[in-house]
Amino acid sequence: MGFRHGVRVAVAAGLVPVLVGSLRTPDPRPEGPPLPQPGYHHLGATTEGRWAGVLGQLSVRETGVRAGTFDFVATRFMAKASTPLGIKWLEAGWAQTGWSGTEQQRIYTFDTNSLKWTFYDQYPVKAGDRVWIELAATQTGSTPTWGAWLWWHDTWHLLTTQALPISDHATIEEYVEVYVDPARDGTIPVPPVEVDNVQLKADTTSRFEYWTNAVPTEPGAAADGYCLGFQVPYDTWHAGTC
Repeated sequence: MGFRHGVRVAVAAGLVPVLVGSLRTPDPRPEGPPLPQPGYHHLGATTEGRWAGVLGQLSVRETGVRAGTFDFVATRFMAKASTPLGIKWLEAGWAQTGWSGTEQQRIYTFDTNSLKWTFYDQYPVKAGDRVWIELAATQTGSTPTWGAWLWWHDTWHLLTTQALPISDHATIEEYVEVYVDPARDGTIPVPPVEVDNVQLKADTTSRFEYWTNAVPTEPGAAADGYCLGFQVPYDTWHAGTC
């Protein structure tokens, strides 16, 4: 596919929004579903500077999330920034949740415009699959459009676009996020999740370049029984139960 050289295969002008296969929101619960939180119990890394996009491959695993709980495991990229109204962001990847989707792995996005998980069941995934995700600013300015794309059947599919007040350069996260329902406590087993070929885009018109250790980065660390290892900082790494 040419990703090793940071070349985007799809022609951006040909991208059109793909209708969401499942518009179902998480099952109603008295306190509502948990929201992904930047900076919360994550395994991965965050850029110290700001970038116009991120691209990489995520492996899909069968995790131990428990049905009927707020457990979730998500492997994703995020573009975020602090604003006068708080942290705003867009994220995309795959997730397995205890409250929606019968515990199956699903492609998803989450954004602070809607504050909702959106699942894309027209793109079924399963343990053992590897998926390419891209987040990138498609405009310049203070409130540009950011898009999330999925590489599927040899072409890019647009998952969502969001006008976000984070400018066309944002802090980028790459994380395996593990959330344990506090009402159930315990732990969630997570087999090693691999993330690789992670690349960053300096500007909206730039090529993607590998996220190397030359990029000022704040790496995460092992915590609460979960381990993190960087084979090639920071474009090839894995995280999961120790």
